[in-house]
Amino acid sequence: AGTQRARASGQTSLHIPYGDGEREKLDVYFPTDPSGTFPALVYIHGGYWQCLSKDESGFAAPPLVSQGVAVVAVGYDTAPKGHMDTMVLQVRRSLAFLVERYSRIRGVYLCGHSAGAHLAAMVLSTDWTEYGVVPDIKGAVLVSGVYDLEPILHTYVNDALNMNREVAQRNSPMLCITPAAPAAAACEVLVAVAQHDSPEFRRQSQEYGQALRAAGWSVSLLDLAGVDHFDIIEKLSEESYVLTQV
Repeated sequence: AGTQRARASGQTSLHIPYGDGEREKLDVYFPTDPSGTFPALVYIHGGYWQCLSKDESGFAAPPLVSQGVAVVAVGYDTAPKGHMDTMVLQVRRSLAFLVERYSRIRGVYLCGHSAGAHLAAMVLSTDWTEYGVVPDIKGAVLVSGVYDLEPILHTYVNDALNMNREVAQRNSPMLCITPAAPAAAACEVLVAVAQHDSPEFRRQSQEYGQALRAAGWSVSLLDLAGVDHFDIIEKLSEESYVLTQV
């Protein structure tokens, strides 16, 4: 319903291809009053890398577009079609495409939930030289994320992903933290976790936040009371919700 409401209000461009893949598409919800330049919140959906899509990702748009922010929902090839390496590459390419295509974007803010927070964290460790463009990433909101893929190897989640240890290691944000470049020092990372997230989610969020901070990144840890793994992100459709405000 939130996505439908977002599409009904304001100017929206749906299914913009950033590549040839079936799911390599973006939905862009433009600010209600897009005068001049505007910041963009890039939302990467969760679903254990195998379900959901960008089509359910518009719920966060209404409170933000009304404040002059563009919201971009990223699609990527979920498993079993998508391999973990592919998904990481797709999300990175979507960012490069976005900033080349829309010159009025000033400042990109990443937001990902669960598996999407993993992908957003992998974007933070991108070597942009091979993309020919360096997106101005000013912030990242990583919500109930997975930052170390190794514990997943022996769970049902890996049935569709089919990762071996090597794939899990090279795609674990915890293992590819880059020292904060001068530009990255200006990037604020918010690592958010729910009170009722599982102990593993809570542990990984804390450890990843600490590791980023140790590498010179600007990090805040936000532990949200009274929410679980799902409503921590669903409530972004609400104007008054603490994460929307932040």
